[in-house]
Amino acid sequence: MTSPRAILREDGADVLARHQPLLRKPWQHRLFDIGGPMMAVILALFALWWLGISFEQIGPGLIELGKFAALMFPPSTGGHLTLFLRAMSETLAIAFLGTVISSALAIPFALLAAQNTTPHQGLRFLVRRLLDVIRGIDTLIWALVFVGVVGLGPFAGVLAIAVSDTGSLGKLFSEALESAHPRERETIVAGGGGRLLAVRFGIVPQVLPIVASQILYFFESNTRSATIIGIVGAGGIGLQLSEQIRTYEFDQVAFIVLMILAAVAAIDWVSGKLRFAIIGRRQ
Repeated sequence: MTSPRAILREDGADVLARHQPLLRKPWQHRLFDIGGPMMAVILALFALWWLGISFEQIGPGLIELGKFAALMFPPSTGGHLTLFLRAMSETLAIAFLGTVISSALAIPFALLAAQNTTPHQGLRFLVRRLLDVIRGIDTLIWALVFVGVVGLGPFAGVLAIAVSDTGSLGKLFSEALESAHPRERETIVAGGGGRLLAVRFGIVPQVLPIVASQILYFFESNTRSATIIGIVGAGGIGLQLSEQIRTYEFDQVAFIVLMILAAVAAIDWVSGKLRFAIIGRRQ
């Protein structure tokens, strides 16, 4: 008498033989699995050779980095605590204003760029390409442009963040609108509601938590961006950081870096609380 284990073994072998073509990976896939990583390694080695990067520089570089790190301790205000706090407040104001302006500008662009809210597909194509152009230019480049337009100071930083984030938030908002479930919109239209009412009450409530979360994240990210663009003259703590680095006051550099980290951590904590509060109210 055949044991149950032998029967299962025979059935398994029969199933494997019957479906062998489905389990066999095509040679194109096997070639890609092997050739893809090999090509990536070859391109990486070629890039290292092309850029003239030498691993012999890592050792001396780490020694110099250790010297700079030793000069940073203990962190010190250098008697400029009030100046640093004011510059940090300026950076937060730049990030906040830039985020608010870009969010307000991104909403109409998103409505025109989303497939389920745009009035015409040709207009959608043009708006999406415009957002691509705006988003393709880095915030630092926009800062350099606006420093030349309006001069040094925080106004240039606000404009740089506002313009750059309009492209990014417009794209994200439009994708959130396109991911909305059509049932609510169709219900409003079937009940006699117009196109605007369908968007306002059928789509916007669905994407509002996503939009709020993206805005809060960009505010946190813009705090770091405002620090970087401050180095090129757009005001804020970045200007002070650049000045202390230029004069080799690394203890004050360490204090400024700690201030930036504390500000980003505080914004992340607050934005997390707000995000969960918004999501909780929508559920």
